[in-house]
Amino acid sequence: MNHFNYINNQLHAEQVALSEIAKSYGTPTYVYSKATIERHYHAFNTPFADYPHRICYSVKANSNIAVLQQLKRLGAGFDIVSLGEFHRVIKAGGKPEDIVFSGLAKTTEELTVTLDAGISCFNLESENELHRLQTVAEKLGKTATISIRINPDVDAKTHHHITTGKKQNKFGIDIETAKRLYKEARKMPFIEIAGVDYHIGSQITTLEPITKAVDTAIELIQELKESGIQIKHLDVGGGLGIPYKDEVPPHPTEYVNSIVERVKPYNLEIILEPGRCIIGNAGVLITKVEYLKKGEMKNFAVIDAGMNDYIRPSLYDAWQNIIEVNNNTDAEKFECDVVGPICESSDVLGKERTLKVNEGDLLALTSVGAYGFSMSSNYNTRPKPAEVLVDGDKVHLIRRRETYEDMIGPENLLD
Repeated sequence: MNHFNYINNQLHAEQVALSEIAKSYGTPTYVYSKATIERHYHAFNTPFADYPHRICYSVKANSNIAVLQQLKRLGAGFDIVSLGEFHRVIKAGGKPEDIVFSGLAKTTEELTVTLDAGISCFNLESENELHRLQTVAEKLGKTATISIRINPDVDAKTHHHITTGKKQNKFGIDIETAKRLYKEARKMPFIEIAGVDYHIGSQITTLEPITKAVDTAIELIQELKESGIQIKHLDVGGGLGIPYKDEVPPHPTEYVNSIVERVKPYNLEIILEPGRCIIGNAGVLITKVEYLKKGEMKNFAVIDAGMNDYIRPSLYDAWQNIIEVNNNTDAEKFECDVVGPICESSDVLGKERTLKVNEGDLLALTSVGAYGFSMSSNYNTRPKPAEVLVDGDKVHLIRRRETYEDMIGPENLLD
């Protein structure tokens, strides 16, 4: 069941009309469906059955604490990449032992705070990070549990900005160096080796790179075992894509089964770090048409949401579905580019669309739950949108719209 549907020609989130949300909270506003989040979490969790696993939601995809709270209640752990995300997880009710810490630029402060708190595992990205963590752990008198993030040199066949597993990418450690570092880490008194980790990219739509990366990691794990290094878990990252337009990514069941069948003979716990595929299609962005503008070469629908609110089309040239909230309008068809208010020619949310809207009507950008609000900014001194979570017929304001004082308040005039 899709939890964003037209009911009496009005687009709804579960049982609530988006037009009513716009009346109450204004536009632009992010709207998330609680039922969709739950459905997508279970789509990954259920196929594992009783096989040992942890689903650690990738906080960077959408870090609203109410979203994290719902995932915690479902049983999720969390994959973080900053101290700020750590604090969000704790605020949402997560425990340090629910957390794995990824990211390639962890500061001494971040390592110190999270190790002292007792997080589950550090996914290390470099030789120097290993030595820094050993130093921090020794000062604290605590043992740091680690995985080393390998770079398996696998092409995820996705946009080059979100490919992370090739040799030329900044992420991870090449296999030969990783072997040496595991042997060094084994001798470090305040380091405990737990796993092997990788993440090859985002918005992956075929199984081939996924299975290739698993096979590469298993080969390394077997070689480490022969050297006397016992690996307990394999962290396969995230990256499974969602349908934005005509993509047909593997179903989560197919994805999970392809991993389990390869890992099961080696009795390894599997850690999964899904983000986009849990929250992406659980969110829409409501926006109002301010002007219909006819040009000599192109027509434009000028909306009140811009690249500061949702940057993916501008950053990645990503295609975003844009639909009318009222599906029964008497407006004439208008062929146009859908553009925002930002003073950049790249502020285009959709190119060459055909819409039936009048000025003042509402549109919805779909599939924006991931990397939407979390990548938003105050560019052009525009307040960040509100966020609401719909649960059946109930609407929860989970982040109020920013005020101008919120933006300007931290700044100071000169004496």
